[in-house]
Amino acid sequence: MEVDSTPGIHAFNIVGLPDKAVQESKDRIASAIKNSSLAAPNSKHRKIIINLAPADLKKEGPSYDLPIAVGYLMETKQVQFDSSRKLFIGELSLDGSLKHTNGVLATAILAKKLGFKELVVPYSNLAEAQIVQSLNIVGAKNVKEVFDHLNNTRLLSSERVKTSESLEDDDGGLLMSIKGQETAKRALIVAASGAHNILMSGPPGSGKTLLAKALAELLPKMSFDEAIEVAKIYSSVGLIKNSPLSFKRPFRSPHHTTSAPAMVGGGTWPKPGEISLAHRGVLFLDELPEFPRNVLESLRQPLEEGTISVSRASSSVVLPANFTLVAAMNACPCGNFGEEKGVCYCSPTQVLKYRKKVSGPLLDRIDIQINVPRETVGQVYPSKDEKMAEIKDKINKAKEVQLARFKDTDLLANSEIDYKNIDKYCVLEKGAENLLKQAINSKNQSLRAYHKTKKLARTIADLDGSESVKEEHVAEAVNLRMNEKMLNELG
Repeated sequence: MEVDSTPGIHAFNIVGLPDKAVQESKDRIASAIKNSSLAAPNSKHRKIIINLAPADLKKEGPSYDLPIAVGYLMETKQVQFDSSRKLFIGELSLDGSLKHTNGVLATAILAKKLGFKELVVPYSNLAEAQIVQSLNIVGAKNVKEVFDHLNNTRLLSSERVKTSESLEDDDGGLLMSIKGQETAKRALIVAASGAHNILMSGPPGSGKTLLAKALAELLPKMSFDEAIEVAKIYSSVGLIKNSPLSFKRPFRSPHHTTSAPAMVGGGTWPKPGEISLAHRGVLFLDELPEFPRNVLESLRQPLEEGTISVSRASSSVVLPANFTLVAAMNACPCGNFGEEKGVCYCSPTQVLKYRKKVSGPLLDRIDIQINVPRETVGQVYPSKDEKMAEIKDKINKAKEVQLARFKDTDLLANSEIDYKNIDKYCVLEKGAENLLKQAINSKNQSLRAYHKTKKLARTIADLDGSESVKEEHVAEAVNLRMNEKMLNELG
């Protein structure tokens, strides 16, 4: 940023493709400086020009308020300091106070990367910015405090702010409260261990939504790097809560009326959508066929690549979107198609139209596809001695095995293995390989389905603590991937 002031008829101009919010900062800055007992831009006969470089990149948002104000104070000799080593961010109120500002965490990371020594942020953002280590970060409540700090009359404190503990743990009550549905529970354990996508089909009231929510309890805690990734996304849209850094994986459940821009990200200058907010966590889509077709088809790229490319006429941006998809659907609009004790009131045309809302290419990208039957009241369920702590321990051990396997790569889970290295990481025993090929050919499945099933078998082997993928692992993977009832229902 450059600031120039010359004697003449009063003017205060901002150039460099500022949006409306940046243009309006002139009035906020003038009032804030005046109300802080400093010489405001309109107090002298001076022409002031603020240049936001580079000039061909559009600037948006109120986070430029404090940098522009400091630039003006420096140009008018009210403050003097080494501007090459300090970075500022913050929105100003008319009384000179600094308001909570979005995107502070990303700014702090950038400041450290570019070699700045100090970052000045609104005090309400201080805990968020202090996630970044090895950088002097100070928080100011108003412009006067920044003025005194820069003139060394009253330095701002860089003492770390205490925040509420974010490492809360779930007691597993939700999963343990589900009676029956042992196949679905096993599928959730496999999905949580390898970050596999899962589709549950069944009649209303069979527990699909409850099972999806229970998956959040099974997911291992995020690593520090993963937590930073997620916090950056949430900071950019102002969703950082009391604790700036949470290690609990995100769980997003958008309604089926959600638009495509809200799902993948959008706006004149694209911002993260639901799939980016679910990064490193779970995206739950209930009543999958009720979502608009264009919304569902927009999931194909992120399910395959872990990112989403959002293009607009003015720019293009790649957003992170590495999430685990959990989807639930009925077999028909009324939900009773194929049920022995249920009566289906849908015509064949209605059933066919309902199923066609979910395309084959999208289904092919979902690793686990299971049927969740309706279980009756009073049904006797087999007792399970396995406790939630044991299940979590098994999942965490499987996760540790995968992290050790991928230690020299950017991969974090078996589901992220691509076709280039699948033969390296998913080595099947001869009998297991033959069984998999036979199952794929008999069901006329795609090569993608072959790879998906292979990765699924690798995760099951990790859960069993087996270095090699055996026939029983492939058999279970085939059952989870190509459930006979699901194949028949989905055509």
